[in-house]
Amino acid sequence: MAKFRIVGISFDHMHMGDLLRQVHDHPGAEIAGIFDPDPARMQSAIDSFAIPPDRVFTDFDTCMAAGPYDMAILCAATAEHAAYTERLAPHGVHVFVEKPFAASADEARRMIDAMAGTGRQLAINWPLRWVESHVTAKRLIEEGLIGELREVHFFDGNRGPLYHLADKVAVSPDEVERLKPDSWWYKAASGGGSLLDYMGYGATLGTWFMAGAAPLEVTCTIDRTPGIEVDQHAIAVCRYATGLSRMETRWGTFTDPWTHQPQPTCGFTFIGSDGTIGSPDYASHVTVQTRARPERHDIAVDPLKPGEGNAIDYVLGCIARGEAVGGPLDPALCLTAQRIVDTALRSAHEKRTLELVP
Repeated sequence: MAKFRIVGISFDHMHMGDLLRQVHDHPGAEIAGIFDPDPARMQSAIDSFAIPPDRVFTDFDTCMAAGPYDMAILCAATAEHAAYTERLAPHGVHVFVEKPFAASADEARRMIDAMAGTGRQLAINWPLRWVESHVTAKRLIEEGLIGELREVHFFDGNRGPLYHLADKVAVSPDEVERLKPDSWWYKAASGGGSLLDYMGYGATLGTWFMAGAAPLEVTCTIDRTPGIEVDQHAIAVCRYATGLSRMETRWGTFTDPWTHQPQPTCGFTFIGSDGTIGSPDYASHVTVQTRARPERHDIAVDPLKPGEGNAIDYVLGCIARGEAVGGPLDPALCLTAQRIVDTALRSAHEKRTLELVP
């Protein structure tokens, strides 16, 4: 069987290197092309995966003309997701978007509309979907271990988006400060800021955990740092029919959670009618309380299922089987989450509680 031909579009997001590694390691896929206007940003991937020069492009149209490709991985700045998806859709490719979904719900709908009728899928990847502790928590919730899920509390972030490259290669603090003024992560017009970067995780996986339920209203506040035009810390309270949930995002944690868990701990806490679950990022176990066993106790995490070890493995498997992607990768679910993020952002700027935006 021919291998899936994958093209990488834009290296704005450092996760492109991680995703190309997943493609490189997949026995049924190949890196058929990469594109970015700045050749320097592609050099690490070229070196790491021995990508030949005839598969490296600095012009989008030339890159796409060199296809055909089966799927495009999109790692552009958030504010460019809709425009790129609209340019990719006519090329008959599945479009795999690295989080966040979009800069707004309107732009997310543009992406969904662009892919409608193409016979190809739009998938939004949220890397926390592939964290064993959160997958285990989802199973336990669905099995009814803690009764009806009423609240989802989320705290997550890292030292900042410029502190690491692909494969979590660390960047020095001095280099981070040098890069900040020109980085799209710190520009509002490009979709920068911790709220757009990380609250989508809590909103998207939270919607997944809550079986698709949406909050009635959202109240959010953000920090305002002199000289920085985007937020680096955001806290939103979402009022659901079942109670209050909190989603907090932070650029500036003491440590990165994939090296040393900071305090507060990054991850999720779930409150049900009959118990609670604590699910830290990257943990070897989840911590549980139930009415039958109210003392805290640990449950070892489940290994990820075959075919769901990472995002590329899962999405290519769905495509091969003719199945739609599901859970946090499903654009319909992600649109609900984008509406939560939109409402939080508007609430922070208007300094008031708002009903969930349409």
